[in-house]
Amino acid sequence: MADSSTKTSTRIVSSNGSPITNIAQDHLFTILLLLPIDSIISFGMTCKKFRALASSDNLWESIFRRDWGPNSVDALKSSKSNHFFHQIPWMRLYKQVSQMDSVSCHNLSDPDAEMEYPNPRASHSLNFVSDCLVLFGGGCEGGRHLDDTWVAYVGNGCQRMLKWQKVNSGIPSGRFGHSCVVIGEFLILFGGIDDHGSRLNETWVGQVVCRETLGITLSWNLLELGSIAPPHRGAHAACCIDGQKMVIHGGIGLHGLRLGDTWVLELSENFRYGTWYEILAHPSPPARSGHTLTCTGGSRTVLFGGRGSSYEVLNDIWLLDTYGGHLKWVQFLYELRDIPKGVSLPRVGHSATCVLGGRVLIYGGEDSLRHRKDDFWLLDMSVVPCVRLEPAVVLNSKPLLEKMWRELKPKGYKPKSRSFHRACVEHSGRYLYVFGGMVDGLLQPAEPSGLRFDGEFFMVELVLQL
Repeated sequence: MADSSTKTSTRIVSSNGSPITNIAQDHLFTILLLLPIDSIISFGMTCKKFRALASSDNLWESIFRRDWGPNSVDALKSSKSNHFFHQIPWMRLYKQVSQMDSVSCHNLSDPDAEMEYPNPRASHSLNFVSDCLVLFGGGCEGGRHLDDTWVAYVGNGCQRMLKWQKVNSGIPSGRFGHSCVVIGEFLILFGGIDDHGSRLNETWVGQVVCRETLGITLSWNLLELGSIAPPHRGAHAACCIDGQKMVIHGGIGLHGLRLGDTWVLELSENFRYGTWYEILAHPSPPARSGHTLTCTGGSRTVLFGGRGSSYEVLNDIWLLDTYGGHLKWVQFLYELRDIPKGVSLPRVGHSATCVLGGRVLIYGGEDSLRHRKDDFWLLDMSVVPCVRLEPAVVLNSKPLLEKMWRELKPKGYKPKSRSFHRACVEHSGRYLYVFGGMVDGLLQPAEPSGLRFDGEFFMVELVLQL
């Protein structure tokens, strides 16, 4: 009797006897989680009882987790411990993230005169791992390539004051234009260009450890590889896919030749051994450097921009994903004139980071005339219809392109326009940290250009209208 009573209490009962009204509420909950947002909203409009389920906080927290990952949910839950934030329903939070149209910048680069601070640099690496920001290498004034590693503890929340600590020097050797991605609690670094202009193809593993007595330490170790490794290169693009692999594409190889190959690194469980293999797929993105690879979930990775073999600055979009059990590239073709202010999209030396909402936040870079940029764009590939077989997809719908590309309005502190900076997000994906890059400087008589290395450090907050 108790079991029968429980089953009856979990059903939504209606006098009209419609089959759907006899489905247990927890089963309806599971079905709703398989539907797109528009269908969930339509379901909630059918009657009062369904409206209560379709707008419940538990459902929308689960939808948030489904669409944008558990890390975002957990980070926002910690924010919801704030009394005001705690009162905001998850359905409203989801709507605000979906409709986000602005960012707010905060200056973090006012170091205390007695505090150590990283030198100005460009083409370095900046990652968020083990609750810390880790900065390594890069190029600086005088043509030198740095070999220092800096760490700043951030923790679980957003920090407006950070203390940098120099934790390592000399290993790996000085370089710029390398790539560095986070896999679990480890950093995986590949390639780069050294002081002599030589391209590198080493793979390093870094691990940050925070101890109460010893503070923050970081160790780098050369990864043991098989007989196959990608050709030497720098200024390539890289990201982590499937939460456990590194993928790289392109870059500048030996003799200044731009590359168009794609490689994947698989790691052993203890992160001591690795195996590289090349993805041989047609079509694939043409050769380039200074572009970006951004994973938006699973193996789904977005390639954007860069400088091509003829020195042209690009704005093409390619998607790397698993089709039929194999990683393949699909190109998305579109016209700049179909996007408001789209003429400004081609760029090289920009940053492209997956942020809250599963979208790609593109910042800065430079155009074909080396004019540096300070604009923010959101690229949302989720609005594009699912494709599985086509080698190229033509996007000729202006309404779709306007949803796919959205320029964000900047507020607060105004950073200098820059290129070849680096950026990363913390747990929630709502706060982006940016360091360094190349900026405009005062033109000196003996200098061929007014470029200079920058040490500006700032945070970009995605503004939610709460």
